[in-house]
Amino acid sequence: MTISNHLIQKIHHTKENNIHGFFDKIKTKKWVKELYEVLFLPQNDNTEEQLEKDFETLQKTLSELINTITADKEDTQSHVNRFFEALPGLYDQLVLDAKSILEFDPAADSLDEVYLAYPGFFATYVYRISHQLWNQEVKILPRVISEYAHSKTGIDIHPGAVIGESFFIDHGTGIVIGETTIIGNHVKIYQGVTLGALNVSKEKANQKRHPNIEDDVIIYSGATILGGNTTIGRESIIGGNVWITQDVPAQSLVFHKSEIKIKDNSSLPESLNFVI
Repeated sequence: MTISNHLIQKIHHTKENNIHGFFDKIKTKKWVKELYEVLFLPQNDNTEEQLEKDFETLQKTLSELINTITADKEDTQSHVNRFFEALPGLYDQLVLDAKSILEFDPAADSLDEVYLAYPGFFATYVYRISHQLWNQEVKILPRVISEYAHSKTGIDIHPGAVIGESFFIDHGTGIVIGETTIIGNHVKIYQGVTLGALNVSKEKANQKRHPNIEDDVIIYSGATILGGNTTIGRESIIGGNVWITQDVPAQSLVFHKSEIKIKDNSSLPESLNFVI
């Protein structure tokens, strides 16, 4: 089958006018993975000298990725310097996140287990490094990094969200946290939670569209909380499968009431007792 010249010309025109130029997503994912390993996982050579070499390699790779976007060596170096100057603080935040998981998840036996096996922690790590680059106004790269975590864990956290200390994601699959979400300290979120927008109109792009979650809130699985003016007060517990579009006062318990009946199925009509 021959591809039409018209299609080839359209694709060529689009690529020629791409404002970001070529961007290596594979190299980006590798950099994210290698930074995680250097920060948290045991390696064959854990000497300080080897760690220094590892960081030099990571700095070089980040420089190459950012330079692809900015095409300005001075600007690129400034961004790389800012990121690695912020890294000690990011590391301390992430250790607090990991300790929160260890403290509150009965299934977690050690920090090493959290680092090796917890997708919620990996997604939080990716969020924190992408958020730093987002704050530095590096284009495209933070979104590519955050989408890598989304593809690996099923957890979608926009790098523009603001998340406080000791953040705990349990299980995590299906969690969505929108761009203008603000989350306080010591918040726990379970699988299937959406912190989203009530209005997805493009005209609202520069407005506060996603909710505020104050300190020490727990949000159980399947809960949906929408709207930029929606605030969940501190120390509240949000039960599973609730739908919230209005403020919740501090220290509230919000739950969805449903009725479950259990009866002897031997009395069911024969027409209901079938196999598909």
